Amino acid sequence: MSTSRFQDLTAVIPTLNEAEAIGKVLDEVISVGVPKEKILVVDGGSTDGTIEIARSKGVKVIIQEGKGKADAIKTASKYIKTPYTLFMDGDYTYSAQHIPELYEKIKQGFSLVIGRRQFNPRSQPWIYSIGNKLLTLFFNLLFGTKLHDVLSGMYVIKTEILRELMFETQGFGIESEITAHVASTTGDMTEVPIEYRQRLGKKKLGIKHGFQIFREMIRLAWRYNPTFFIFTLGALLLIPGLVLGAYVAYHYFFTGIKYYVKGLIAIILTLTGFQSLLLAILSLYLKRMEYRLQRQLRRTISKVH
Repeated sequence: MSTSRFQDLTAVIPTLNEAEAIGKVLDEVISVGVPKEKILVVDGGSTDGTIEIARSKGVKVIIQEGKGKADAIKTASKYIKTPYTLFMDGDYTYSAQHIPELYEKIKQGFSLVIGRRQFNPRSQPWIYSIGNKLLTLFFNLLFGTKLHDVLSGMYVIKTEILRELMFETQGFGIESEITAHVASTTGDMTEVPIEYRQRLGKKKLGIKHGFQIFREMIRLAWRYNPTFFIFTLGALLLIPGLVLGAYVAYHYFFTGIKYYVKGLIAIILTLTGFQSLLLAILSLYLKRMEYRLQRQLRRTISKVH
């Protein structure tokens, strides 16, 4: 395969003590045609020989500023000079054979193309698979998207979009921030099914990180769509309103006891919650309209240029 195919793509691989895998990962990336000069390994301070192995493959290695995956991507953004950037983990879980698929998709005009992982029990324990589905479902609810794998570590993004990020999240929450930014600006993103393999070396992502990502998603919702977030919180008043209403109705019809004050409170809570729910839905549709207008504006500007 001609190496000129990926001249407008930089492959970024964040690493931290991935000596068991990084050599195989780089061999795969190079084998699909990505030029060595377009591969950037961003290391977080490995002490197991990861840096030396990467350099022996003839690729560029830089030491990241700060700690964690988010800082690794932030550091990489300062060195990228190509229109497109591929990110993939250096633990062998992602197969480089999917790089051409992701690359061809991004060239169709998308701002972000996510590698949708195909899980199996050997590559991902069930607890992590369920956690990923729940977090993706929560993200879809907050941002009105229809994604299947918001936390995938393999994706291609337009570099200009990457540089718009505020990098407000930490660690493994960076994928959700990238997706939230694209969802809240261009809206042009899609997914491509990819193989997900068993990692080589010690696993770094734990259950506690899932709760951290959940917290980051809430913060991102406040950052990108505060109106929807506030009205969604208001809609939660439906729960105590309906419960209290059911309690009052039960006693009214079956015991003859009349709770006037509690009934009034139940009506107020229910109406407030229902109204907030409607406003949350309305704000979501208004946001989607904004996305479409922004997308059309970008396309118009690109045609002019």
